[in-house]
Amino acid sequence: MAARRIRTVAVRLLLALLFAAFAGQTVRAAPQPEQPYERIVSLSPLLTENIYLLGAGDSLVGNTIYCHRPAAARDKVKVGSVQELSIEKIVALRPQLILASNLTPPPQVEKLQRLGFQVEIFRQPATFVDICTHFLRLGQVLGKKAQAEAIVAQARHKVEAVRQAVAGRPRPKVFLQVGAHPLFSSVKSSFTNDYIALSGGVNVAGNLRSGAVKMEQVLALNPDLIIIAVMGTEHGVGAEEKRRWQEYPAIEAVRTERVHVLDPDVVCSPSPLTFADTLVNIARLLHPQVTISP
Repeated sequence: MAARRIRTVAVRLLLALLFAAFAGQTVRAAPQPEQPYERIVSLSPLLTENIYLLGAGDSLVGNTIYCHRPAAARDKVKVGSVQELSIEKIVALRPQLILASNLTPPPQVEKLQRLGFQVEIFRQPATFVDICTHFLRLGQVLGKKAQAEAIVAQARHKVEAVRQAVAGRPRPKVFLQVGAHPLFSSVKSSFTNDYIALSGGVNVAGNLRSGAVKMEQVLALNPDLIIIAVMGTEHGVGAEEKRRWQEYPAIEAVRTERVHVLDPDVVCSPSPLTFADTLVNIARLLHPQVTISP
């Protein structure tokens, strides 16, 4: 179970960090269905979570081996991984709708379409705005428009409360670590950068050409706060990384004991509400003296 969960988190990090390579893929909007879909296959852990959030989990008949959230998703028929799918298993499930990400191999999407299946493709979100836009589109596709709008409104309210609470405050320098071997930081083209920007911080790695960084670069950037959200954190990897940072007391974040470990499975799960809740937690780490009551 531990190894499986680590693989799940690894996929979430992959989805969060590599979306830019596929961001140009064109997607089309789907009309509101006359009747709710009764047989849905999801080819993305992120889409699976959002299906349940919209209250359509009972219609899900199949998903990937990495779809473990919520717990009910684990009991669905597994049709493969994010990028290696069994067309035969998908066909056997007789889905009325297949939900794919832009990491789903295009040849497999095309094959499913040639077989007559409706396939809706969702890009990986790059910002909080994207997260909300994609969620609203999913609500439209599933016939859950009102539910999606209500959830997005709630998330936006929380985000705006954070923005107002930190407005005008000093902006601490933040290093958000999302990978350990190699050391990897939040990049500007990822929604993880929005956690820092919207909570009133500065992403010290934001202007670097790549998310892969060396310890010497972090020492030179000298962040005021280090947030660790790496795969395997729930099994002790996060604590190991924190101990490793503590070997560098010259870093301001280490000197002032502002090195924190967060659950990567939550940080890298881009539903509107999960994003908003994580933003609140990060804002409290950046500005402990500020009352944030979204």
